[in-house]
Amino acid sequence: MKKLKYLFLSALFLSVSAFAQDQNEKKERQPGHTNNNKFKQLYDEFSTPNMYRAASGAPGSAYYQQQADYKMDIQLDDTNAKLYGFETITYTNNSPDNLNYLWVQLDQNMRAKTSLTPLIQDDAAQPADTPGNFANKYLTDAFDGGFNIQEVKDTKGNALPHMINQTMMRVEMPSVLKSGESFSFSIKWWYNINDHVNGRGRSGYEYFPEDDNRAYVIAQFYPRMAVYNDVEGWQNSQFWGRDEFALPFGNFEVNITVPEDHILDGTGKLTNRKDVFSKEMMKRYEQAKKSYDEPVVIVTQDEAIAKLSTKATKTKTWKLYAENVRDFGFATSRRYIWDMMSVKIGNKDVMAVSLYGKEGNPLWEDWSTKAVASTLKSYSRMTFDYPYHKAISVHAKEQGMEYPMICWNYGRPDKDGNYSDRTKFGMMSVIIHEVGHNFFPMIVNSDERQWTWMDEGLNTFVQYVAEQDFGKWYPDALSEGQTAYPSRRGPAANIVRYMGGDQDYIAPIMTKGLNTYQFGNNAYGKPGTALNILRETVMGPELFDYAFREYSNRWMFKHPTPEDFFRTMEDASAFDLDWYWRGWFYTTDYVDIGVKEVKKYFVSNEPNAEIKKMAEQRGMKLSDLPPLVFFVEEGTDDFDTNLKGKSALENSKTLNEYVMDNFTAEERAKIKEPKFFYKVTFEKPGGLVMPIIVEYTYADGTSKTETYPAQIWRLNDKEVSKTLATEKEIVSITVDPKLETADVDTSNNSWPREMKASEFDNFKQQNKN
Repeated sequence: MKKLKYLFLSALFLSVSAFAQDQNEKKERQPGHTNNNKFKQLYDEFSTPNMYRAASGAPGSAYYQQQADYKMDIQLDDTNAKLYGFETITYTNNSPDNLNYLWVQLDQNMRAKTSLTPLIQDDAAQPADTPGNFANKYLTDAFDGGFNIQEVKDTKGNALPHMINQTMMRVEMPSVLKSGESFSFSIKWWYNINDHVNGRGRSGYEYFPEDDNRAYVIAQFYPRMAVYNDVEGWQNSQFWGRDEFALPFGNFEVNITVPEDHILDGTGKLTNRKDVFSKEMMKRYEQAKKSYDEPVVIVTQDEAIAKLSTKATKTKTWKLYAENVRDFGFATSRRYIWDMMSVKIGNKDVMAVSLYGKEGNPLWEDWSTKAVASTLKSYSRMTFDYPYHKAISVHAKEQGMEYPMICWNYGRPDKDGNYSDRTKFGMMSVIIHEVGHNFFPMIVNSDERQWTWMDEGLNTFVQYVAEQDFGKWYPDALSEGQTAYPSRRGPAANIVRYMGGDQDYIAPIMTKGLNTYQFGNNAYGKPGTALNILRETVMGPELFDYAFREYSNRWMFKHPTPEDFFRTMEDASAFDLDWYWRGWFYTTDYVDIGVKEVKKYFVSNEPNAEIKKMAEQRGMKLSDLPPLVFFVEEGTDDFDTNLKGKSALENSKTLNEYVMDNFTAEERAKIKEPKFFYKVTFEKPGGLVMPIIVEYTYADGTSKTETYPAQIWRLNDKEVSKTLATEKEIVSITVDPKLETADVDTSNNSWPREMKASEFDNFKQQNKN
């Protein structure tokens, strides 16, 4: 066979490749060398799988979780803005461990006069401040909003020893609580309800001086059991005000007594609806159960306004019961308008609900309940069918907070009912986000106190999907000229400014929320965007969505960790993503990939300078070389302009002979005849490994996009090259043409290079100034 005469060519170039590889291996073998390869597996960062949490990311064969059931009687003192409660907790120890004591969370103590939260804040005097902030800081005493624990007793009425450490209370039991046993005890308490508008907070009231009324959104209002699990035993991290909550699941039976003219809704099913609803409200409620397109108003604006001039002196008790929830919240006021609409989820109906004052209209009556319904459909498609019977959106100024089946949301027109796009879409987005929290973390119950991104980041990602759905399903919500919902977070380009910012003020996503800089970007924006890029650019929606649903279903009504998420996403997709988790979640590296150099070649029969030098180094004559195909670079001394416009077969007699000798006529009829060859070298000044998405544009105006997997960087983290053989001349090359990777510096993304300062450079310069 004539193929034998080409074996020398292979041997010659293999020896060159082997030499280069040997040099790289010597670098790896040098004493003291650390394996910092971006594709190193995460074994050092991950815990070893065990019987509680499997290597697949699923709950292990011995997985357990505790249960805390509550029976509560709550009374609201509307005149003095106080809340009184008596609760009985039944705690079931499903762990294999014997427990000597129980830990109860007292989150309201963050607002106690003795709270240490103010003392950990860096609050140097500012050059200027608002009168309200100044007065609150320097002219008034701190609000006393902590729990007043009146008694802690067992079921026989015996006092139980207890000790309060800031926002945690240790309760001593008469005997050890063994595995499989339950223990019941009661707590009696009260606290002053805070003004959540002026004093900030996730819970409290808004006061309306024009009619001397309050609207209450109440949560963290009862002493709550802390989590005990296989990861860290008792989760006893204090509540400093930022990191949210970690709670066990349980059943809640809650009786809430409020003024008779109040409207109330909250977590759980209303078990005495006929006692607290008028006949007209019941009639409207039945209509709402059959309405799937437009909300039905249960309490009208006129009816709500009519109650503002007088205040009831009698009370009414609303009874709510919830199964398998991790928390409880409620809202109550005589100012509330109330509407509802059914939404079909799977094979059942769920009620989408809104509570809002007249100051929310016309915005809230038009869009709140529809946003709730749309969210439930989108999230159910991405995860699992929403399991509860309702989801409530409550209007509360400057609020955005979530609890099982209920959340409070901002967004208010001016006094004349006018509102901007910013107000409208801000309201829609916060409703989508907070209703979405029913899935993460209210059902997929991650530890918010430790891993803020696991609820906020995952939820922000699905929020983006749900916002885009909302824009498609309700196009009349979009403003003139808009073709899609204007999402604030999710698109890769929207996180660039943060990721390219000052590294002294950026923390890895895998950081406790309390200790992060730029909390919104770290906990919401970056992880949400990272997952969106992972879905759209790295894995593809089909693989990603399957794995994401698998994670959601594996861990619904359970307590996952970050590793459970990371492992499941790989386990269900056959996609090794350790490089992605490491870069995006464990570092503060940024993406910067560009075109370093482009060289244009043609095929020739004449050896180029590189081959001549190689032969000389080996003591060979050019005449001794076997038949070879040579590349010559355009613009060099070797280049002959006669080579242009001809195919490789036309320019190389050797290549032509090889084809004629080794291909059949049928094969030759299908053979490619490239005329142009390009060596494109890509550089990576940024630390993050990402796929290289490249658009090649040809002289005839056509273009082609190629995506090189991230693994192209596995052996060289600085630069890589690709050789292209084309029948058409390439006139331009663009990396990341649709801005899909969050590249912080696009000035190096094009060839020929566009000489302009990048936004990244401008931003850096502004920071220096």
